[in-house]
Amino acid sequence: MILAVISFLPYLKDIFAQKTKPHIYSWLIWSILQTTGVLAMIVGHAGWGALGLGIGSLFCIFIFFLSFKYGTKNITTFDTFCLLGAICAILVWVFLKDPLYSVILVTAIDFVGFIPTYRKGYFDPQSETVSLYVLSAVSNLLNLLAIGSYTVTTTLYVASLVITNVVCVSILLIRRRIVAKPSITI
Repeated sequence: MILAVISFLPYLKDIFAQKTKPHIYSWLIWSILQTTGVLAMIVGHAGWGALGLGIGSLFCIFIFFLSFKYGTKNITTFDTFCLLGAICAILVWVFLKDPLYSVILVTAIDFVGFIPTYRKGYFDPQSETVSLYVLSAVSNLLNLLAIGSYTVTTTLYVASLVITNVVCVSILLIRRRIVAKPSITI
């Protein structure tokens, strides 16, 4: 739970320092997805394992609101499809009353939602705050260990968050070694 809070602090610092510009749609999508994932985990009796993800959900919502002022607002068709997918995940759960289908959709949509970040990180690895993704991976791994009842509904989304964050960290660190920061010559 503490790690979930700490993981967002460097990212928030970079937002206010204008080093990082959150994408308004990405953070809206992640807000919807994480909130849906948390609710499904609670219904599935995940216990304390849902708490860290719940804290992450609150931070996603906060960053979404910050993105109105500090973020980039370039909305693409792909972003719109991801947003519609996130809304569909909620509707599936509401209408089918089955959190499993919702968790499967949330997991798939979250992965697709990471693709623009992977692409951005590949071409501009300095544009992302690596510590957010490292700490998010560790935090979600600890969330997995804290789950009270292990089922697909309670573990799939959290496990996917560990994987997607590790992939993001890998891309950023590998590309930072290859793509050197521009040096200033005098």
